Amino acid sequence: MPTATVPARPPYRAAPYRPAPARAVAECLVMAGRSLRHITRNPENLILAVVLPVMIMLLSVYILGGAMNVGRRYVDYVVPGIMLLCAGYGAALTAPVIAADVRDGIVDRFRSLPVFPSAVLVGHVTASVARNLLSTAMVIAVALLAGFRPAAGPGAWLAALALLVLYITAVSWTALGLGLLARSVEAASGFGFVFLFLPYVSSGFVPPETMPTVLRVIAEHQPITPITDTLRALFLGGSPGGDAALAVAWCAGLLAAGYGTGTLAFRRRSR
Repeated sequence: MPTATVPARPPYRAAPYRPAPARAVAECLVMAGRSLRHITRNPENLILAVVLPVMIMLLSVYILGGAMNVGRRYVDYVVPGIMLLCAGYGAALTAPVIAADVRDGIVDRFRSLPVFPSAVLVGHVTASVARNLLSTAMVIAVALLAGFRPAAGPGAWLAALALLVLYITAVSWTALGLGLLARSVEAASGFGFVFLFLPYVSSGFVPPETMPTVLRVIAEHQPITPITDTLRALFLGGSPGGDAALAVAWCAGLLAAGYGTGTLAFRRRSR
């Protein structure tokens, strides 16, 4: 007697979790709070992110500044580059943090819960922006004690702050993407040196026209130079001109590349 064939049941797949916008924002803030609480347990990273740029600034101003001829007081010239050095290095710490979350299985645990999928990523970036704004404020305070005298008005300060936030966000997403692509926490930590040394080959410390030809070409065609020049013009009461649009374009490009790489790598690493 022939038997009926029962069609195979397709494997069960849970519907993707799509919370309401307000709940998604709340979950991102919870993840950001988690990342910020980790700072209190590992304050060495925050101290290093502040102390290292401050020491470089003091060395540049008090040891090398006397030999620098940049057309103005060297402390006013170098502070914008130091701010980007501080912000870039601090934001790069996002790479080993997300790599450690993947290694320890924390990401897999969150993915198994009804949590907005991108909340982990957004939380890390939000915490990075908050942490680096705090460290940048400390660097500015020390710079004022060292003789930095900005001539910016309230509007210029707000524009400079907006550009800094955009830059920190872009570098944080870029570092997060690199951290997810790295095969180990140690490899992810090594990516931070790129953001640490990139400001040196820019207009952050000396005018690019004083560099050898190869370095001058690199300095004139990398993102730190227009961002530094825009911040310097805003702080000193000048007009950034076309540097402002170029700085925003570089930041937007880094942000788009970092966000795309981070979200794609996150989906692949957390399957």
